[in-house]
Amino acid sequence: YRSRKRSSKAERAPATMMNADMDAVEAENQVELEEKTRLINQVLELQHTLEDLSARVDAVKEENLKLKSENQVLGQYIENLMSASSVFQTTDTKSKRK
Repeated sequence: YRSRKRSSKAERAPATMMNADMDAVEAENQVELEEKTRLINQVLELQHTLEDLSARVDAVKEENLKLKSENQVLGQYIENLMSASSVFQTTDTKSKRK
């Protein structure tokens, strides 16, 4: 009976060590899984941010093109007004003196 107790205690010690090792491995795996999950979420958030920034850049480019076009139209309009107005006509002083 005593030999049984001793052997069972001896058998329990390695089993307890194995359980502790397995618990440590499981805890390490859990930490790794949480870190991977955190990194995946961070990557997804960065992807969404990049998509938002790309959309914003496209919108700004489009607005810029529209404003350039409007500026060209206004520039042409001002040029036409200036050419039609006598105030902005170049004066030739030689022809007035003659």
